[in-house]
Amino acid sequence: MTDERTIRIEEVESVDAPPRARVADAEAAPETMGAKLERKRDYLDGFLSAKPAAADPNAVGGDLYEAVVAALKDIYDPEIPVNIYDLGLIYNVEIDEGHVAITMTLTTPHCPVAESMPGEVELRVGAVPGVGDAEVNLVWDPPWSPEAMSDEARLELGML
Repeated sequence: MTDERTIRIEEVESVDAPPRARVADAEAAPETMGAKLERKRDYLDGFLSAKPAAADPNAVGGDLYEAVVAALKDIYDPEIPVNIYDLGLIYNVEIDEGHVAITMTLTTPHCPVAESMPGEVELRVGAVPGVGDAEVNLVWDPPWSPEAMSDEARLELGML
C-alpha cells in the first residue's frame, strides 16, 4: 500500500493584512479590580503552598557534602599555612550512598607529603559521620597552579 500525497499550489495576487490591535478593543471588557485581585490571590496561594524540593544530602550544599568539605578544610599543607581545600588541591568530591570519592592533587609530584597526604585525607573524610568509606584518587593532570586557590587562600598568603 502506497501513501500518496498531493501538493496543491495556489497563486494569489495579494493577502489581506491581519487586523491591528486597538486600545479601544482592550477597553471594551476591562478586568475589574476584584477579578484582578482574585487572579493574583490564586497565583500566590499556589506559590506559597508549594513545598521546596528535598535537598539531597550527598549533593553540593547537602549536609553530608558540607561535612566532608569541612573535614577537608581541617587538613593543612605543612609548607603553606592554608588548608588543602582552599589551596585548590581538591578537584572533585563525589558521594554515593556513603561512599566518598575524592580526586585531588598536590602542589608538586616531589611534595614531601606525597606519600602521607592522600592517606590523611582518606582517614579524615572516613571519620565524618555518614561516610561509610573514603577513596582518594591522586592525579597530576591537570597540574596544580596558584590560580586554583580560593580568594581566602590568596588573601592569607598576601597574593591579593
